Amino acid sequence: METYTWLRAFADSWFLIAMTTFFVGQILWTFRPGARARHADAATIPLRNDRLEPGCTGNCAACACGGVAAMLLEEIHDERA
Repeated sequence: METYTWLRAFADSWFLIAMTTFFVGQILWTFRPGARARHADAATIPLRNDRLEPGCTGNCAACACGGVAAMLLEEIHDERA
């Protein structure tokens, strides 16, 4: 049997099954019940180092201190509680 023919037959059967199994496994791993906290933690990575200036409440309309970041962090902390 030629190498190309053998590889083609392998790719059309066993490798396809292996890749499909891997894909379904990744989907199940992502949506498992214990992953919620880990995904919530990863979602806040861009906002972790956002700090308000001393004395700023983040409520003014033109807040340069990160009023939006403070609001998002509050929402995330409220959801976790």
